[in-house]
Amino acid sequence: MEFFDFGTIFFLVAAVVIFFQLRNVLGRRTGHERPPFDPYTAARTPKDASGKPENVVSLPRKRTSGENNDEAYAAIDAFAKPGTDLNRGLRAIKDADPSFDPKTFVDGAKMAYEMIVMAYADGDRKTLKNLLSREVYDGFVAAIADREAKAEKIQSSFVGIDKADIVSAEMKGSESHVTLRIVSELISATRNKAGEVVDGDPETVAEVKDVWTFSRDTRSRDPNWKLVATEAED
Repeated sequence: MEFFDFGTIFFLVAAVVIFFQLRNVLGRRTGHERPPFDPYTAARTPKDASGKPENVVSLPRKRTSGENNDEAYAAIDAFAKPGTDLNRGLRAIKDADPSFDPKTFVDGAKMAYEMIVMAYADGDRKTLKNLLSREVYDGFVAAIADREAKAEKIQSSFVGIDKADIVSAEMKGSESHVTLRIVSELISATRNKAGEVVDGDPETVAEVKDVWTFSRDTRSRDPNWKLVATEAED
């Protein structure tokens, strides 16, 4: 009969102890775990001291009479001159959504702009649906369907964004609306079924000027903004 020596018993005991420690630390799946990490949402949802995303709150916190409003509006005043319509509009959004920061918003809007432009060129309806309002989505999809019916394809390369400026901001009921003027550089050409260029130029960088409006319901737990209006600037 074979017997375990002292070393074997020691490692068996250590393995059991480590197993139970890991089980206590990692826990067991119960069906109530948090959803998978989303890098895009995380980048747009700063956390407060408690670890809870600031823009996922049921109701905005009301300011008390003794609170320093100048400090609360500091980021907005640095972004838009106090006393202007733009400043007042951004302040109104800040009042409805204390987590709102204009610089963070512009950074997110620039990322969304590139994603939307490229998704439209690729005919990626799934990506567009997550970023556009229903009305804008229907318009984009109709244009994509028309292109597909003609067997046309867009060959596109996004070069970059030169400027992205907020030109207006306002609250419409519980919905915040922010409009940006975006100047970007894009290489784009539309080819027909035979591969011939019918629009654009595959070798020329073109400057594109757009005026886009994004909106978000401040009562919603969803921190994402959606494109609700587009306009090409002449």
